[in-house]
Amino acid sequence: MTSTLRRRPAQRRSVERVERMLDECALLLDEIGYEALTTKEVARRAEVPIGTFYQFFPDKQGLVRALAVRNLEAFLERVTERIAVADLGHWTDLVDLAVDEFVAMKRTTPGFAVVDFGEVFPTPGGPALEGTNRALDGQMDNNMVVADRLRALTLDLLDAPAGPGLDRALLVAVEATDAVLKLAFRVNPAGDADLIAECKQLVRRYLADHLP
Repeated sequence: MTSTLRRRPAQRRSVERVERMLDECALLLDEIGYEALTTKEVARRAEVPIGTFYQFFPDKQGLVRALAVRNLEAFLERVTERIAVADLGHWTDLVDLAVDEFVAMKRTTPGFAVVDFGEVFPTPGGPALEGTNRALDGQMDNNMVVADRLRALTLDLLDAPAGPGLDRALLVAVEATDAVLKLAFRVNPAGDADLIAECKQLVRRYLADHLP
């Protein structure tokens, strides 16, 4: 995955400043939305000079891309922690676990409802702003990056042979999940429970033809 920062913070103080800017960006996305978000206000809220902002981020888009990367890393960390303590009787439990964590982040993580893994949603559930589908990596769609990271995370647990067939199946599953969950959050800003359940059912049935 390509870096979203102009330069990586080396000192603890710089790391803390970058995290504060990302935190304030997330809060402002919920408060005023993407269009009204400005680099000046992020810097003011984070209590850093505007020059410091531009040391790490090229512009507003770069800031939001960095937030999307942080969101993905947080999601994968949450899934990893759940896997470590969960009683997984079957691979289908992984589907439920991953969907539940994504939905929980949509509901509780600042800024996640506007920018989850890169796409920018001016209204809950979309449509996304044009040109934000490759925020995580300039060469690949966001869902391709997510599918690849999930494959790497769960390959040992899936008990399935690695290869293009599995890669394709996981990408289709991620695309399907993305589409149905967008619908769930369009119908209800908190996520429609029935559509979330249908999403899990759809993905489990589809992957049943590709996994043991």
